[in-house]
Amino acid sequence: MASHVGPSGEPITTSSVLMASSKHIGSRCHSENVAFLKCKKKDPNPEKCLDNGREVTRCVLGLLKDIHQKCTKQMDDYVGCMYYYTNEFDMCRKEQEAFEKACPLE
Repeated sequence: MASHVGPSGEPITTSSVLMASSKHIGSRCHSENVAFLKCKKKDPNPEKCLDNGREVTRCVLGLLKDIHQKCTKQMDDYVGCMYYYTNEFDMCRKEQEAFEKACPLE
């Protein structure tokens, strides 16, 4: 796996990318996720929460772009390991540590 960013510079949101960046997503996109979940709880109609869902997506894609700019190699190594080991965190602790050192949580 070469990179988690496509030729256009847009993040490729595979399960490995999302799993590897899950702590960062939970930290940076917390308020967007909470707003979306509250909306879904309040109204089961999917159309009512589309704007909240777009905000979550916008936040995650922005985060992935930032990560790619700040620590490309560490993220690529971690994502590659997660991909190879079918998203098993325990098999990728070395790569996870390097990634979290290069790109600490904000």
